[in-house]
Amino acid sequence: METVAGWTEDRVATLKKLWLDGLSASQIARQLGGVTRNAVIGKVHRLGLSGRAAPSQPARPVFKTPRPARPVATAPAVPIRRIEAAPSPSGPVAPTLPTTLYRREEPGSATVLTLGAHMCKWPIGDPSSDEFSFCGRRTGEEGPYCIEHARIAYQPQQKKAKRNDGAELARSLRRYI
Repeated sequence: METVAGWTEDRVATLKKLWLDGLSASQIARQLGGVTRNAVIGKVHRLGLSGRAAPSQPARPVFKTPRPARPVATAPAVPIRRIEAAPSPSGPVAPTLPTTLYRREEPGSATVLTLGAHMCKWPIGDPSSDEFSFCGRRTGEEGPYCIEHARIAYQPQQKKAKRNDGAELARSLRRYI
């Protein structure tokens, strides 16, 4: 028998049989003893062994708990109700709201999957919960929100009322004295 770097003819024959049986290089190294996984891979490569019966499978079965099916939320046919603004009793005032608004009776009916290009993207609820949704109403002229949520998101900057009395001047001068 010829011995070259620990590989006898018997060990090479055993290696070939185990490789073709589908064992992994680590499993073959353990059975042969005295060689590493990398030595087995190198010998297999030098011998030109490529075809295998079947790839080795993990010894332990993998058990996955099935996830509960998440209901697919489609945009339900929600009746639209017309809401008219009540006239102001104190006389004519420039309206901040349009005279009529069209609202869905159930805001929060859009999910990430049903959210369209012209639907309000105002988040409703906790993003980590299953009840999380978006407003879903039709958006206004510009931006990703409906008229109601745009008023909340884009508030005009409040201007400070400047006092033109001596107290303001005295307070600012005290900083420098």
